[in-house]
Amino acid sequence: MRTSTLLSMVVAASSQAVAQTSSAAPPSSTTTDNGPYTGTLGNATIVRNNPPGVVYRAEFPKDPFFKSAYPDGGNIEGSVIAVANPNGVGVIFSINWQNLPKAGGPFMYHLHVAPVPENGNCTATLAHLDPFLRPEQPICDSALPETCQVGDLSGKYGEIPDGTESFHSDYVDLYASTVEGIGAFFGNRSIVFHYANKTRVSCANFVKVADGELKLGPTHDSCSGGPAPSGTAVLNTTVAAPKPTGSTAPPTVTTAAGASLKAGAAGVVAFAAAIAFLL
Repeated sequence: MRTSTLLSMVVAASSQAVAQTSSAAPPSSTTTDNGPYTGTLGNATIVRNNPPGVVYRAEFPKDPFFKSAYPDGGNIEGSVIAVANPNGVGVIFSINWQNLPKAGGPFMYHLHVAPVPENGNCTATLAHLDPFLRPEQPICDSALPETCQVGDLSGKYGEIPDGTESFHSDYVDLYASTVEGIGAFFGNRSIVFHYANKTRVSCANFVKVADGELKLGPTHDSCSGGPAPSGTAVLNTTVAAPKPTGSTAPPTVTTAAGASLKAGAAGVVAFAAAIAFLL
């Protein structure tokens, strides 16, 4: 079900061309006399040479780092799957989490510069992945993701509202990389889930689970003979409405946000195949 949903989302998005824009003026808190607040080394650069087919996965452990978040036991469930964009530009992140903390939000999550050690100490993951030396303050302006820290995923694509039990999000980040050896590479690093007060609740290392050899099914062309979808697809953010008053079911937040994605037939199939491979 999840694979077909993701496939449908990408195919639908690929039928329209929407250019990424940053024409709106950023909030004053992220503006300096010289323009938008950004890293000491300038804006994050778009990564255009990610090797297609490379897939990483991060899954939280059985127990949280911050035990008080789950007094009755348990931890965040689910995983983050990161797939090199089939056209080499950026990385597709697919997040599927359940059993989120009952309080402490809105929650943040980031790529951190160091891996989680064997003892599970999330403080040992150090700071956010930030090769362009962009401080955490002032806060990231999501309208200008290139001015944000590379690892500040929730800052760029949205924090998780308090009271959310399940969170699903799929987006393309143009600035993360699966190319080993460069500053934006996250494959030997970690992801950390935070309370709103920055307390580290849980953390997990990324592990490579596919290396450019995904076995794909037939492409759109060979199945139907029709033209392959093309163009620049943009996955627009949508947030599910809360459950009606009186419902005992906690809300689920689903988003599909991100930057431009060139989604030809092979790209769509590769994305869906990568997700199916890992579910």
